[in-house]
Amino acid sequence: MRRRTFVAAGLAFAATPAWAVSSTGKEGRLTLKGTMEQGSLVLGYAEPQAAVLVDGKPVRLTAEGVFAFGFAFDQAKPTLLSVTWGDGTVETQSCLPVVRQYEIQRVNGLPQNTVTPPPEVLARIRAEAEAVYLARQRDTEGVDFLSGFDWPAPGIESGVFGSQRIDNGVPMTPHFGVDMAAPTGTPIRAPADGVVSLSADHYLNGGLPAYLHQSRRLVTEGDVVKRGQKIGEIGQTGRATGPHLHWAMNWFEMRLDPSRSTRTPKPDPL
Repeated sequence: MRRRTFVAAGLAFAATPAWAVSSTGKEGRLTLKGTMEQGSLVLGYAEPQAAVLVDGKPVRLTAEGVFAFGFAFDQAKPTLLSVTWGDGTVETQSCLPVVRQYEIQRVNGLPQNTVTPPPEVLARIRAEAEAVYLARQRDTEGVDFLSGFDWPAPGIESGVFGSQRIDNGVPMTPHFGVDMAAPTGTPIRAPADGVVSLSADHYLNGGLPAYLHQSRRLVTEGDVVKRGQKIGEIGQTGRATGPHLHWAMNWFEMRLDPSRSTRTPKPDPL
């Protein structure tokens, strides 16, 4: 994954499509674009000579001075941006995301060994989680995120980002992705150019960590992929009641809603 300009769903993204509305109305040289909601990605436009801090931490800028950051799904405090311009002046902005209302979703019929895994697979699950964590820490150069995101697969939107999940009656963590239900074998395509950071068969997720439950993976770690390239097929591996794609997106460890950063309309159901 290309990172700290930002990370998204194992592939990188961004642009100036319809979702990219101006965020603040405040006067200044810094421009922000995005839906500005909890769980959304924000693009900042500064200048190549600028130095940018997001909540006190430096972020990488592209050669054109573009950077990115995210709002946590439940963020209630503002994000503080500090930009030191090439002439030495400093500009700050305090950005408070719009609060979203999340639903509760009850999912029954899941394989019980994926809801309450047996002790003998817990070590495997921990190792797989560690691999995903390490992949999300990478901070590399890249401008792939400037090309914009397309929806990776058609289908019925059967799960939304941020919903509280109750799986087989067991309260779980929120659902950090968008689910697209479609028949097994439906192609999954890269939503943007990018580099695959991790590709493995995981016990809970199946397939690529940000394109979950695949029946077939067609890319491996290190592969360079192009927008629209087939990277896998929808399936029902891991914790799933039926064939679907769980599409996730991250800025480092921060979970984001990919549906808030698409440049194309949601595809029609099959």
